[in-house]
Amino acid sequence: MRQVYLDHASRTPLLPEVRQAMEPYLSFEAGNPSSLHRFGRKSAQALDEAREKVAFLLGAGREEVIFTSCGTEANNFAIKGIAAANEKRGKHLIISSVEHFSVLYAARRLERQGYRVTRLPVDRFGGVDPKKLIEAIAADTVLISVMHANGEVGTIQSIREMAHIAREHGILFHTDAVSACGTIPIDVDELAVDALTLAADQFYGPVGAAALYLRKGTKILPFLDGGGQEEGRRSGTENLPAIVGMGKAAEIARSKMEERIGHLSTLRDRLMEGLLSGEGVTLNGHPTQRLPGHVSVSVSDVEGEALLLSLDMNGIFVGSGSACNSKAMKNSHVLQAMGIPERVARGTVVLSLGIDHQEEDITYVLEVFPEVVARLRKLGTHNTVQQGVRVTK
Repeated sequence: MRQVYLDHASRTPLLPEVRQAMEPYLSFEAGNPSSLHRFGRKSAQALDEAREKVAFLLGAGREEVIFTSCGTEANNFAIKGIAAANEKRGKHLIISSVEHFSVLYAARRLERQGYRVTRLPVDRFGGVDPKKLIEAIAADTVLISVMHANGEVGTIQSIREMAHIAREHGILFHTDAVSACGTIPIDVDELAVDALTLAADQFYGPVGAAALYLRKGTKILPFLDGGGQEEGRRSGTENLPAIVGMGKAAEIARSKMEERIGHLSTLRDRLMEGLLSGEGVTLNGHPTQRLPGHVSVSVSDVEGEALLLSLDMNGIFVGSGSACNSKAMKNSHVLQAMGIPERVARGTVVLSLGIDHQEEDITYVLEVFPEVVARLRKLGTHNTVQQGVRVTK
């Protein structure tokens, strides 16, 4: 049976070149970067080189890159740390209604501490209207956070326009670019953002390495106290192997980005066209302003969990939306914010492509997908959620 992994939105596989770059730092000979002996100096140099590579991917200065353990930590650091360090300027935050949980819940915690939070609505494609942002700005607005691209529906936001609006009003702007960075071009100066989150496992790097870009001069309050690593902004011994891997993955992503975009966009468009030709299949997210390898569809009269498990039985592995919420199989807050009825949202799956996919993979998916859907509709998904259905070829 052919196997097609279509859940790159939750995690991309580790490139062999990245694994090779990490290997020397998995042994004891790779010392603590804070140590002054030879092994420590060697590790500190590797840390600096990785920082340079990540900064180059963003068009940033090396001193503007703060390594973290994951995108969730970086988002929490940005929202809570920037708000706390700048609370004399105001205690009003603006976020979008389709943010990742790490932004939504961080803002909710600040709300309990006396901050006001405005959640911007989105249109039917999941996009924020910059005019709505202008209307939401108040005299005490201290921070705006809108994600660059949505990992559930693939829509790319007008970050540059919104960040410039924030700058005109003297307000700091953060964007969660985990789903975008390393996949599409990002230049922090062109975007005019003050803070940006990225994670290595979204561009073929390792789990356990992420970063927060923080524009030079932007105040932030650390919430990890300890040894003063990362220039005193994020204490804790650095995960050197993963950070080295992130640097290598960033270097490769920068050099191969246009090639990857062309390849993924071609496959995405064919997959999207084929899926949407089926009866009762609708696209979620913007039809053109979307990530190059991302397709989200809702299938009528089918439960998403049954569809996911049935595709799994046929060697096709897809996502159900946010990986942080997939086990619960709850109705997506993103689809709710887009105004998609619950009965439609229940039949949603996310198919996210990778750089190793070929035309033959798309052909297989487009052969199996409609047959699985037809069988689920015929059987009734209440009988197939646990066991799924398998197509015999």
